[in-house]
Amino acid sequence: MKLTNPSELKRTIEKHGFTFSKSLGQNFLIDDGVLNQIITAAGVTKETGALEIGPGAGTLTRALAEHSAKTVAVEIDKSLRPLLADTLSEFDNAHVVWGDILKVDIARLLREEFGAMPVSVVANLPYYITTPILMRFLEERHKVDSLTVMVQKEVADRMAAAPGGKEYGALSVAVQYYTVPQVVCRAEPHCFLPQPKVASTVIHLKVRKNSPVALTDEKLFFATVKAAFGKRRKTLLNALSSDGALGLDKAQLAEVLQKTGIDPQIRGERLSMDEFALIANGIAAQMV
Repeated sequence: MKLTNPSELKRTIEKHGFTFSKSLGQNFLIDDGVLNQIITAAGVTKETGALEIGPGAGTLTRALAEHSAKTVAVEIDKSLRPLLADTLSEFDNAHVVWGDILKVDIARLLREEFGAMPVSVVANLPYYITTPILMRFLEERHKVDSLTVMVQKEVADRMAAAPGGKEYGALSVAVQYYTVPQVVCRAEPHCFLPQPKVASTVIHLKVRKNSPVALTDEKLFFATVKAAFGKRRKTLLNALSSDGALGLDKAQLAEVLQKTGIDPQIRGERLSMDEFALIANGIAAQMV
């Protein structure tokens, strides 16, 4: 069975009476080159496990099962049950857990399915739900080695962006705080069935074992980042003091910036993660 062959995929889909759901953002991968690059980037081996989110017809699932010790796929669309039962039938090391990845008990799933085995998350994510899924894994610090995901090109650009550009924002800082992102490849619309209207990018996120910056208060750090990017057109001082979320008034925040040596007239998009940490730690010290 070769599901990257559009004709064979269409026959298999029709055989089981499956119809694509626009609301679930279903676009199935049909490009061998992109598929192989995902597998290579994910680094799955016969000693590691793979957790896939949204297997679709099972194209990527089959490849993961071939290369991993065990593959578990989480799928919300139960109309795919007969299709996946067919496409995964030859693999005794792969099965599907039916549910919503945003509601599944991920810690329990990882513990019961993989035990102490190293696990890589791999997914062709629906565009409308990319960030909530990724941030759930990262913020809850689930024990996975990496996340290799297909996302909308613009989202990947934001994840990997360096300070100073229009793509750099709160998502960039958050993703780079928890992981080391690396763009793997681009996937044009013709790589999918049906074709999406925009290009996609595969990005590999290697989960950090330790925080890249020393913080007094992690929540305050992210609140500072959120405030700085919340009003992108405002100068840093005005953005940080605009809604009082940081617990200091404008004069106090100006004092923090002076002590850290950061220009209050620049905009948040110019700040590195280290500089955001300096500001957050300065705010924490000012509150004492």
